[in-house]
Amino acid sequence: MALTTLFRRKDDAPVRAEARYPTLVIIALALLGLILVIFLFADWLAPYDYRTQSLLKRLKPPSFLGGLPEHLLGTDELGRDVLSRLIYAIRFSVLVALGGTLIGAFIGTTLGFIAAHFRGLVEEAIMMLADVQASLPFMMIALALIALFGGGFFLFVAIMGFYGWEVFARLTRGVVIAANTQGYATAVTALGAPARHVYLRHVLPNILSVLIVQFTLNFPQVILLETSLSFLGLGIRPPLTSLGQMLGAGRAYLTSAWWIAVLPGMAIFLTTMSISIVGDWIRDRLDPTLQSR
Repeated sequence: MALTTLFRRKDDAPVRAEARYPTLVIIALALLGLILVIFLFADWLAPYDYRTQSLLKRLKPPSFLGGLPEHLLGTDELGRDVLSRLIYAIRFSVLVALGGTLIGAFIGTTLGFIAAHFRGLVEEAIMMLADVQASLPFMMIALALIALFGGGFFLFVAIMGFYGWEVFARLTRGVVIAANTQGYATAVTALGAPARHVYLRHVLPNILSVLIVQFTLNFPQVILLETSLSFLGLGIRPPLTSLGQMLGAGRAYLTSAWWIAVLPGMAIFLTTMSISIVGDWIRDRLDPTLQSR
């Protein structure tokens, strides 16, 4: 059977695989797969310890530009292997973004369910908190929290978790209120099922696709936020590394050792672009209004 006949519309008209999975989406998925492999197997992929220094080898160019053959992407200002640091930087940056987005999604989704269930004063209070969060630049909130509590890694992940929760709260509240008017929710409630059972077993699975799309949209924003704070020296701090930290450390060597800053900058660009492309594709696939077209 030809590959183009594997995908068909409801009217049995053949759909080419390229139309359903555009080339750009395939490339983005491949890049995300590579990032996932780096995230999971950084300890095995890194040729050196990302903290090992050798001043005799400082600022060596990549091996394909005439540098040392044992350092494929060159060394930084302290003689550390750039490839090893880049691998671990991707792991730490993705870990911060993933943890922060999950925390924000959990807080926002929980508050959205509470607002949709109790309505009245509880709903108004939660929506007022969401308005306050949306009206304040999160960079200022993050700077205040870091100045107040310090800059530990897990604390930094928790601070990132406060980013974007108001979007999840508003989104969840709206879709839960709409879902409660549907026949399946009304029928289960009429049969005497408790509200927790209705929300977790029936409503949540039906709104999960909307939350997944929002997750993919929020994730690259958290990566950029972590990059900005680490670039300023307020995010992940030595001896740990991150893409933003590498970018900030390499800005002083752009004219003499461009690879220190350009390579993590490319990693940031490719990561955020890939997630945004996949997120838009998922949204288009799950949006019923676009499917009807």
